[in-house]
Amino acid sequence: MQKLELIFPADSEPSRLDQVLGALEGMTRSMARRLIESGLVTVDGTPQKPSLKLRGGEMITVIIPPPTPAEPLAEEIPLEILYEDSDLVVVNKPAGMVVHPGAGNAGGTLVNALLGHCHDLSGIGGELRPGIVHRIDKDTSGILVVAKNDQAHRSLSKQFKEHTVKRVYLALVFGSPKSDKGKIETIIGRHPVDRKRMSGLARRGKQAVTHWQAIQRYKGLTLIRLKLETGRTHQIRVHLSEAGHPLAGDPVYGGSGRLANIHDPQLVALIKGLGRQALHAKTLGFIHPATCEYMEYDTELPEDMARIIEYLESSG
Repeated sequence: MQKLELIFPADSEPSRLDQVLGALEGMTRSMARRLIESGLVTVDGTPQKPSLKLRGGEMITVIIPPPTPAEPLAEEIPLEILYEDSDLVVVNKPAGMVVHPGAGNAGGTLVNALLGHCHDLSGIGGELRPGIVHRIDKDTSGILVVAKNDQAHRSLSKQFKEHTVKRVYLALVFGSPKSDKGKIETIIGRHPVDRKRMSGLARRGKQAVTHWQAIQRYKGLTLIRLKLETGRTHQIRVHLSEAGHPLAGDPVYGGSGRLANIHDPQLVALIKGLGRQALHAKTLGFIHPATCEYMEYDTELPEDMARIIEYLESSG
């Protein structure tokens, strides 16, 4: 149990109670709101609502209870750890692993694995859990950074929000783009008809920007390097599909229907054997929340994608 006492400066602009507490080191606004609503915050000795307007000179007392265990269960699941310290952990996520528990995925997720692996979590928002600041799809492989404490969570979240994180992907797509590089810029939102898909044709959405470069052209497929300026849901899959070059193996955005154009039975078998979209989050670069040093991590292509490229190169 921790007790904080502070006086709201008399010369400050009037501010909401939850905003003032949310600006404290190691505190988020949602955490502050939960503490206030639980009666653990008093202003001049009286419990208040999160929306209370502070005018200046008030004495604020905050009781912070010990972190409670997270709902997801810790599981002993092998992880490929690229880097770890007391603030964060960098993981190379395998294809097929969901990042966070949800409907139909109560266990076997990255969060379950991290709860089993990390024994120095100091809590995110008052819960003993890893802080997920970004995600990649279940069937996309590659690098993720995860926070271990509130300070790291806030810093990394801010970097992702401001689009200062370096994110580079490699993808195998059908066809051969006309140019060697380019930029795709659209809005992305829910598909107007199929609500399980995202689309650049959505009525409402968020700006999405993807920079791409053709690395190697093969017969029927192209290896593409992508750099994300934004990180919208299914951004790469949507952008490449709507540009006429869906990801090989992508059953949602047209990557299965294009198999009919491939006349090499062995290549068709290799693509079908992926069982997923041919997309890998290869490189991740960010500023460390505590040391302020730039950190960058890089991974090789996973075996399933590398096997296809090896075959394409050997078959000419």
